[in-house]
Amino acid sequence: MARVQLDNLRKVYPNGHVGVAGASFEVGDGELLVLVGPSGCGKTTLLRMIAGLETISSGTLRIGERVVNDVAPKDRDIAMVFQSYALYPHMSVAENLAFALKLRGMDRAAIAARVAEAARVLELDGLLQRKPGQLSGGQRQRVALGRALVRQPQVFLLDEPLSNLDAKLRAGMRVEIARLHQRLGATMVYVTHDQIEAMTLGQRIVVMKDGEVQQIDTPMALYERPANLFVATFLGSPAMNVLRGRLQREGGWTLELADGTRLPLPADAGLDAAWHGRELQVGVRPEHLLRADEGDAGAFAAFVDVVEPVGSEVYVNLRLGEQALVARLPPGDVPVPGGTLHLRASPAHLHAFDPEDGRALMRG
Repeated sequence: MARVQLDNLRKVYPNGHVGVAGASFEVGDGELLVLVGPSGCGKTTLLRMIAGLETISSGTLRIGERVVNDVAPKDRDIAMVFQSYALYPHMSVAENLAFALKLRGMDRAAIAARVAEAARVLELDGLLQRKPGQLSGGQRQRVALGRALVRQPQVFLLDEPLSNLDAKLRAGMRVEIARLHQRLGATMVYVTHDQIEAMTLGQRIVVMKDGEVQQIDTPMALYERPANLFVATFLGSPAMNVLRGRLQREGGWTLELADGTRLPLPADAGLDAAWHGRELQVGVRPEHLLRADEGDAGAFAAFVDVVEPVGSEVYVNLRLGEQALVARLPPGDVPVPGGTLHLRASPAHLHAFDPEDGRALMRG
């Protein structure tokens, strides 16, 4: 396996559109790194630049110790798994797995050994004589992974490989990909728009927006200490609650919302006296809105709009003045829609963001 180094990699199209703006990071040898972001953020373009399917406008790309900016895709020693399975429908599973190796002129015994090993690792042993049309979606995705696996490349590139599967199959295949990575110790770059996939698979995550890298860190570091408002609201389901208002300090900190509603903030939230009168966006995740009793310090009353019990927890959709909130509560004493619920924000988990550029002023 090998590390992948990106040094100020840019992609600018002939019409002037910047697809990727100066991406710089390293994928460690044996690391599974995830590129995540909304559609059009540049994540797939960046993956295709690593693969050699998109030309690099400027910057340097290294795989191992080689600069590969102008190296043909077939000579980069990478294997790519696409969003579509791209299997040959007239070939059996075994023939699909062996096809790239035959093109390389590898001898039959070596091909048979690699196909048998990939089939064993991916539990395809009993399916080798079937055609793709006789397979389920999950089985076809495993064949697509196996076709990359038999090549034994330095780097695996995976472009939204699970997006065509239903929710149950996606969850199962996430586990299989994680197990495969642990078993092989392979260098993998994985693209997805699904933040659940990113959080559960990635050892590190690169969050992208509008062609720019927003933040790179481990999943929990991104979740707990987002660098800006975009990262904070993109990762996490339900999304972080964000309230915009003006900080007031009259016997205690409050956030005065646009409609005049005042949200009490905990006294130990880490707010500096210099912030008095400043406009801020204050974020708190649904699980950090805690039930409180009327009269408790920092407690506020919110109108209960919709209650969503999902078994192990309950999502409560609330309104505080004109501001919508979501609280994630344990099951049990479920509040009634149309009533009032008293809550307080966990002081250790408040985030403050600049209302102009969204950068984090206070993180968790």
